[in-house]
Amino acid sequence: MRQYLDLLRAVLDEGAWQDNRTGVRTRAISGAMLRFDLAAGFPAVTTKRLAFKSAMGELCAFLRGATSAATFRELGCKVWDANANANAQWLTNPYRAAEDDLGPVYGAQWRHWPAIKLLAEDRGAAIARAEQDGYRHLATGLAPGGEAQQRCLVLFRAVDQLRECLDKIRYQPGDRRILFHAWNPAQLDEMALPPCHLLYQFNVNVPDGELSLCLYQRSVDSFLGLPWNLAEGAALLTLFARLTGYRPRWLTWFGADVHLYETHLDAVAVQLTRDPLPLPSLQLSERIAAFADTGRYEPEWLERVEPGDFVLEGYRHHPAIAAEMAV
Repeated sequence: MRQYLDLLRAVLDEGAWQDNRTGVRTRAISGAMLRFDLAAGFPAVTTKRLAFKSAMGELCAFLRGATSAATFRELGCKVWDANANANAQWLTNPYRAAEDDLGPVYGAQWRHWPAIKLLAEDRGAAIARAEQDGYRHLATGLAPGGEAQQRCLVLFRAVDQLRECLDKIRYQPGDRRILFHAWNPAQLDEMALPPCHLLYQFNVNVPDGELSLCLYQRSVDSFLGLPWNLAEGAALLTLFARLTGYRPRWLTWFGADVHLYETHLDAVAVQLTRDPLPLPSLQLSERIAAFADTGRYEPEWLERVEPGDFVLEGYRHHPAIAAEMAV
């Protein structure tokens, strides 16, 4: 994880001071990349303690399409409590339904992206194709705009992006479009927090039996958030590889606004005095059947997996460093 420490130093040395919505200044750079070979170990930060169980709880909540902080808590992750119930902008948002409500964040988009088609009534072939693809008729009305308005059908489908990615890895590994994302412009105003890690793309190396993942993040809290993002990305890659018969290989992370909060600088200074320790390995529970061993494709594990199914072996780390999350 020395490259992670090098990134922290780059933000300190090259970054510029920025104001933002939280009211806490950041020191930030534009554009960064980290690349980890999972064959050499799991990218868990070792210069402080990673709250691994909590991070896996968050990942499992994402996989289930959770929209309530209560679901995250039930899975052992409390980091969403503040965004749900202490974020001043969200508390006054009319889309907030109740206590603990987060809106359609991350997993809701991953598993239930709301897709709508507006098709003229006379486009029979297009309507038939949409219905074949799982769209259902919601309403009929006049298309907006233009003088010669046509009567149209409104068709709806909830897109399970994760399942589509998993299916493509299994059945169309040569596809270069195996990706999912969470940046839904139509629903950003309905979310407690617009997505930061927003685009994931899988790449399959069929001859070598390897699966890799590229992760793009528009904004990253490099001290608190990035270690979680790397751990969750690597765990997700490992799970997808297990379910499709591949070995997890490369995790490549791209960051746009890469920053450190001013309130974290003392903690970062402590972390940078420490030397990284050997990386641990990630083991998945044996109850999650490996496709390579069984030949059974079981995508239902996307919903069934539990935080305890992810186990870090040989994880040695320096003492924890406390810091508060900016909301």
